Amino acid sequence: MPTIVQSDTSPDRSTATQGMFRAGNERLYEAYNDLHSLAQDFEKPFDAPAILVVGHQTDGKSALVEALMGFQFNHVGGGTKTRRPITLHMKYNAACVQPNCFLITEDYGEQEVTLEELQDYIENENARLEREQQFWAKEIVVKIEYKFCPNLTIIDTPGLISAAPGRRNSIMQNSAKQVEGMVRMKMEQREYIILCLEDTNDWSNATTRRLVMQTDPHLSRTVVVSTKLDTRLPQFARGSDVEMFLRPPGRLLEPGMLGGCPFFTSVPSGRVGNAKDAIFRSNDHFRQAVAEREECDVAELQHRLDRSLEKAERARIGVGQLRRFLEQLLQRRYLENVPAIVPLLEKEYRNAAARLEATQEELNDLHPDKLKEKGRIFREAFLAKLGLLLRGTVAAPPERYGETLADEHIRGGAFVGPDGKTLPVPENLPNAHMRLFGGAQYHRAMAEFRNGIGQLTCPDISREEIVNACGIDDFHDGVNYTRTACVIAVSKARDVFEPFLHQLGYRFAHILRRMLPIAMYLLQRDSQFLNGHDLFLKRVGASYHAFIEEAEKVCRGKCQEDLQSTTRYVTWSLHTKSRSSLKAMLSKVNTTPEGSSQPQKAAAKAAAGTLTPAAGQDNSVMDVLENTLWNRQLGVMSEEIVAALVCQIFEGIRDHVVQAVELKFNCFFLMPVVDSFPTRLREELESAYDDDIDEVFDVTAVRNALESRLKALESELHQVERLQRKFATIHSTLAQQQNNKPGPDTPRMSSLAHMHAENVSKVSQAASKLAKKVDSLDVRDSNPKSARAVLSSIQ
Repeated sequence: MPTIVQSDTSPDRSTATQGMFRAGNERLYEAYNDLHSLAQDFEKPFDAPAILVVGHQTDGKSALVEALMGFQFNHVGGGTKTRRPITLHMKYNAACVQPNCFLITEDYGEQEVTLEELQDYIENENARLEREQQFWAKEIVVKIEYKFCPNLTIIDTPGLISAAPGRRNSIMQNSAKQVEGMVRMKMEQREYIILCLEDTNDWSNATTRRLVMQTDPHLSRTVVVSTKLDTRLPQFARGSDVEMFLRPPGRLLEPGMLGGCPFFTSVPSGRVGNAKDAIFRSNDHFRQAVAEREECDVAELQHRLDRSLEKAERARIGVGQLRRFLEQLLQRRYLENVPAIVPLLEKEYRNAAARLEATQEELNDLHPDKLKEKGRIFREAFLAKLGLLLRGTVAAPPERYGETLADEHIRGGAFVGPDGKTLPVPENLPNAHMRLFGGAQYHRAMAEFRNGIGQLTCPDISREEIVNACGIDDFHDGVNYTRTACVIAVSKARDVFEPFLHQLGYRFAHILRRMLPIAMYLLQRDSQFLNGHDLFLKRVGASYHAFIEEAEKVCRGKCQEDLQSTTRYVTWSLHTKSRSSLKAMLSKVNTTPEGSSQPQKAAAKAAAGTLTPAAGQDNSVMDVLENTLWNRQLGVMSEEIVAALVCQIFEGIRDHVVQAVELKFNCFFLMPVVDSFPTRLREELESAYDDDIDEVFDVTAVRNALESRLKALESELHQVERLQRKFATIHSTLAQQQNNKPGPDTPRMSSLAHMHAENVSKVSQAASKLAKKVDSLDVRDSNPKSARAVLSSIQ
């Protein structure tokens, strides 16, 4: 009995199937194979239509691919066997009784290999990646010609992994992430038809569809296949369950899926070979078993349903039916995409030719004088971009180059207080959550410093610090609480503010260093970038970084000198802001708590300047002196007076430091980038030109890189040109069929070709008529009525 597989691929096909494999379509198929290789080799933005097989490890992906091909070639079994995608360009060839295999690699191009050599290569690659515990998105490209092969391009992806939770399964979890990312990247190619394999008897369990629908939510370019049908059917107890499985309602499956309903397949287990454990002695035996399995599935379905399968149902049962559907679908996509591929290839040809010409010009411009001039032009453009970034621009995308304040804290450091904790972000700080760069980011960081550091209060003062600060004078042993307050205040201020100078300098250096890659991006966008001269670019970048580091160090040194001068000698008019504020501060401690002695109250009033002759007795002056000069037993009032004086002096130092630091960084860090760096960069590059230009541009390495690029572009241009001729010939053939009426036995693809050709003809005729009417318009005729008449006729 002839099997379905054999009847589908024998030379005595139906008329429609023979039309599918006529010479024109074979040329079309070869052209798309070349297009797919071009996209892979040169990373082009287009790709040929292909079938992308997606499924989990145990879904039977590789076995189904082998059944579609008609012979076994891959490593099939439990675990993760496929670690690289395998692209199979399959072509029907009635003359090939045995599979003719061609392995396409970057090193050796297209090589004819035996089936055993192909199997060894794939198994060795998978074994190597398994040892490295890695997956590789680079496809193994195989071309196969066989009399039992359909005309398909199939990409077999690694099986998705459902890793168990827990730390002990971290390796498997990492593998699962790698595979899922690789498969998702492949599915994002809009030209691919996704073959989604589901190993389930309940359509509400979307194991593979969960991932597929993230890329194709409505399954509009996805064919759903339920594998292992022979093991599913015995699980159903009633015929209604089989009906539900065979015709799932819209609530379980997307009604807009490609094909309308899922397909159901079974592939017999076992390998081909002469080994003891081999089930099939030849590929013919394997194909026979696949066809028999399909017939058995149909018979089992009819038995459980207690009726014959309808024509639409029978068209979705078995590997042979799936292969026929995919082949016709792919060929139809090929024909539909021809009009879009032709202009794309023309655009790629122009781009490749322009890059080739530019590379040739770069090779010709490797003369020292020309290199110097190119370097000077790039230098001035780079300096202009730096100035633009400081002044403000929207040319760079903030989502790529901007930083929020939180990001800036992570990469550039936050302000950390004396207690080791990060200072809170001021509530009134503007643009904290916006992604900024350049001058805007610099201004925000300065505002954070001004608002955050400018609100700091003096750290707590202990009684021991006050007593230790009193010390002993070199002329007497009395107590000078004014000196004590000054000693404590300047020490506290120095310890608090000096770390902030280092933190602010590092933050500003981070912000300005970030401007280098942004400036390079703007130069590339404006076609002002110096491609191929990496050594020169590194020199420019190193000079910029060195200048930033040097300017930050110099500016920080000036700020430290200012802090030292402020904390070296207390100037009351400067540190306490004004006499009135000092008097107001001391008056706050005039209301002493109960229990304070009368001499302590008098001392406070004397310090505040509010003591009058009527306020005390005759010995009040002696009491004040005794409590403030001779008594070293620290009372509550004396402690409060010292603390108030320290806080007042600390705040004065703080305000002066914040203002001085802002001025210093603006004048001695920011402005030198605008004023001094351009001169320094020019001098450094000109000096390097005079010393040895090879150390600036590395002419030998640049020449070698340009020659390699030239060869690659010539190869790319040759391939694009060859593909352009192929698709132009196919397009012309389709257009020439415009006068042939499609017969009842002509495939639908021919009708599409006729429709496309008719549209091309109509556009050409309309353009010809329009050209004649434009030629008839006499521009010298001054009669407006005549001109309007002609224009009306054209419209």
